[in-house]
Amino acid sequence: MSNRLQCLIFDVDGTLANTERDGHRVAFNRGFQTAGLDWHWSVDFYGELLTVSGGKERLKYFLRQYLPEFKPDGELNDFVAHLHQLKTKHYLELLNSGAIGLRPGTKRLIESARATGITLAIATTTSLPNVIALLEKYLDLDWFAVIAAGDIVPAKKPAPDIYHYVIKRLELDADSVVVVEDSDNGLASAIAAGLTTVVTVNNYTEQQDFNQAALVLSDLGEPEQPCRVIQGNLARNYLDLAALRSILIH
Repeated sequence: MSNRLQCLIFDVDGTLANTERDGHRVAFNRGFQTAGLDWHWSVDFYGELLTVSGGKERLKYFLRQYLPEFKPDGELNDFVAHLHQLKTKHYLELLNSGAIGLRPGTKRLIESARATGITLAIATTTSLPNVIALLEKYLDLDWFAVIAAGDIVPAKKPAPDIYHYVIKRLELDADSVVVVEDSDNGLASAIAAGLTTVVTVNNYTEQQDFNQAALVLSDLGEPEQPCRVIQGNLARNYLDLAALRSILIH
């Protein structure tokens, strides 16, 4: 157990970028419209739906809980898959238009980690095309040793499966890894995999329970754009590699 920082694993939605409210939610609504459905998910209602991880799983939950009488043409799984494809198309259009940007500090921290030889990885429930589009627009696919996304594991967060998958692929010890997440489901997933976790909250998650996190911040911060410390201690007004190494030691 060296407690030496060797890897950073990032969630995507709400962590790398504020994709949920003005990205996925809007894309779902446009997908509904394209499919000829009069459904609309408001900002607040979508926050409730975010308790369910995964877009297809979220759609099934919505139908089961709020539209139990709805009967699609054909099989439910096929209907949900088609609707999710429409949503993904609209999401990619939003992303390519520049409507969705990275959160403060994410690119700085990732570039700093790369410069010092720290391995980077992705662990997210969002679909692979969404992840690839975001990384290609703002970062680089080649920067990440493993990109674990979508249905690559059967059980999504808060189950630890996706983090077990990444750690196994990288052949690393859990005590050399720090995870950056944004939600209680993500935190529970990482903690269950034995991983030290930093949380950066957003409008949808700021009231959730993050007691098991090593550090909870408003965002990763920049030297000229300080973050707010919600839980834990941070020597500077932004998260850097020194802070992450300190977290592992303690």
